[in-house]
Amino acid sequence: MRWRTILNVVGVLVFFLGLFMLLPLIVGLIYREAGVYSNLKSIGITVAAGGFLCLISRTGEKAEYISQREGMAIVALGWIGVGFFGALPFYFSGEFGPFTDAFFESVSGFTTTGSSILTEIESISKGLLFWRSIIQWFGGMGIIVLSLAILPFLGVGGMQLYKAEVPSPVPDKLKPRIRDTAMILWKVYAGFSAAQVALLMIGGMDLFDALNHAFTTMPTGGFSTKNTSIAHYDSVYFDTVFIVFMLFAGINFSLHYQVLRGEPLAFWKDSECRFFLGLVLVLTAVVSFDIFGTVYDTIGGAVRYGAFQIASILTTTGYATADYELWPAMSQIILLICMFIGGSAGSTGGGMKCLRIMLCLKYCYKELFSLIHPHAVTHVKIAGKSVPEDVMRSVLGFLALYMLLYGLCAVLLAGIGVDLLTAFGAVAATIGNIGPGIGMVGPAENFAGIPTPGKWLLIWCMLLGRLEIYTVIILLVPEFWRK
Repeated sequence: MRWRTILNVVGVLVFFLGLFMLLPLIVGLIYREAGVYSNLKSIGITVAAGGFLCLISRTGEKAEYISQREGMAIVALGWIGVGFFGALPFYFSGEFGPFTDAFFESVSGFTTTGSSILTEIESISKGLLFWRSIIQWFGGMGIIVLSLAILPFLGVGGMQLYKAEVPSPVPDKLKPRIRDTAMILWKVYAGFSAAQVALLMIGGMDLFDALNHAFTTMPTGGFSTKNTSIAHYDSVYFDTVFIVFMLFAGINFSLHYQVLRGEPLAFWKDSECRFFLGLVLVLTAVVSFDIFGTVYDTIGGAVRYGAFQIASILTTTGYATADYELWPAMSQIILLICMFIGGSAGSTGGGMKCLRIMLCLKYCYKELFSLIHPHAVTHVKIAGKSVPEDVMRSVLGFLALYMLLYGLCAVLLAGIGVDLLTAFGAVAATIGNIGPGIGMVGPAENFAGIPTPGKWLLIWCMLLGRLEIYTVIILLVPEFWRK
């Protein structure tokens, strides 16, 4: 483990995070808000800390290769670092309470979870609301991937960072050079964000709110500038725009690139994309049927609200246009299941990912088939190709570890004093990077009432979910640190 190399990369990330803090400062000045001193203080501390790390870790030579262990350490420590320093504007402003709450909000932003401790969002200064949204946008495609795209002078091997960062069982490398791949992903990501801003403004949303919501839709983050989230607008047009872009964000971004390159059937050819979109349609139909006549009097209203909540939860965005805790039990259970499934591999969504669910189902079918035909030679296949044993083993291990950690964290949260329903809902919402859960952290509530130890536990869950379990949990394995 070359700690100088690790600290150098983390230092660069922290340094540039400090420079990005100029954005909320500019927004605050535009709206003539107080708090310039607290913003400058945050910028000074963050830039100084990043610069100091870079200074003490200088080696005088570029590292041509980063090992897998070093890549995981850089990603895990990098996310913890940006979460810590990203909390400073919240903390110094005095609008977010104690540091635990500020850190919770920051990690929730960077991990694109969208869980919040705020009870009165609309009373928060616009500069901080913008910072709250922009950190979700940076976190969506990944700070590490961004660094690979715009900081080639780091001179470090990128594939290990990319594998540790991109939320996918099998990362798609679109170009031979990893920096070119990262740049392509960011261009697609930024293009969708710009398109959404334009469509929201066409519908009558002002520029500030349009920017904030676009910055939290494409990363499937879900932070809103309104207390009641998207329900504030009560608009079929806005609901439709958000559904479309949430689904775009939940699809593998490499497929978007293929479509933009002139392959319009890329979505249909991809089995995971078909599975994801088919799941959206089927679950929307079931939930709409369930809430029609019981919650909504018209089929149009049932489809509108059912489709929005399915898209929001399945893609792990977490926006809300209705309080689904008032819906029938079957619909609530379906939404809870959606929290575990998540979006496609290679998307900005959280959860287990549709590709893993597909592979698990195919593996179960293969085992059943083997019981009937014990001498048959069968393989798990995706798109007509056999899935390597190491990938299958990794997927099954991930699913087992995911559920084990989910159960353990829920028990610990309940032990802290949180009621059973809220404990299971809060952990599902944070480890799946959803945002709202069930119980006292439902779509009409927030995480302010969770005890302080519980918030730290949920911060850990958010990092576990965003970095795909292994990247974080591997740091606790003694063998990881041995030569």
